[in-house]
Amino acid sequence: RIYDETQHEVTISMSYYFGAYEVTQDQYEKVMGDHQSKFKGAKNPVETVSWDDAVAFCKKLSELSEEKEAGREYRLPMEAEWEYACRAGSKTRYRFGDSPNLRGEYAWFGENSERKTHPVGEKKANRWGLYDMHGNVYEWCQDWVAPYPSGAAADHQGPSGRSGRVIRGGCWYGGATFCRAAIRAAIDPSRRTSGNGFRVAMSLPANKPDSVSSK
Repeated sequence: RIYDETQHEVTISMSYYFGAYEVTQDQYEKVMGDHQSKFKGAKNPVETVSWDDAVAFCKKLSELSEEKEAGREYRLPMEAEWEYACRAGSKTRYRFGDSPNLRGEYAWFGENSERKTHPVGEKKANRWGLYDMHGNVYEWCQDWVAPYPSGAAADHQGPSGRSGRVIRGGCWYGGATFCRAAIRAAIDPSRRTSGNGFRVAMSLPANKPDSVSSK
């Protein structure tokens, strides 16, 4: 199901890091032990993961001794953080403009994917160095789906207890319109499909300056 894309202002109050790539099967396996991805490939995005699986990965990654010692805590991005990162300062339908003519340079989607995922990072990055923000796999966000607020909001996550978690970015089987920066959909957080993956965000440790770029 597709939900509204009403424009509204959101303030992201805290700096954060954002994964340059979708989490790969190799990365997921190293943390979780195995995976159920349909399209096998160490550098392909992990898919057939539920929202709960993605949250469990973030939790287990954060608990690794190296990450704990460094004060790094991983999580899924809020929907507003995801769109901010995807747009990388743009206000157009896609990061590269309003016309879909260049979409093949930036995204794996229904018309060029050969009906499968592809290794992360093969398409052009946005200007903040983030790859596959359009296409390849949908990406889970923290938020429960809900109508956007009518006015400005800060760190908006939507109300709890709704029926679906937000997914963003389009995927290998969808058309170009489903890869737009603003498009949003939601599915049950327990559902696993070959079109759903994720990337991680990380809040800055308390001893780090807030001026670090939001990537």
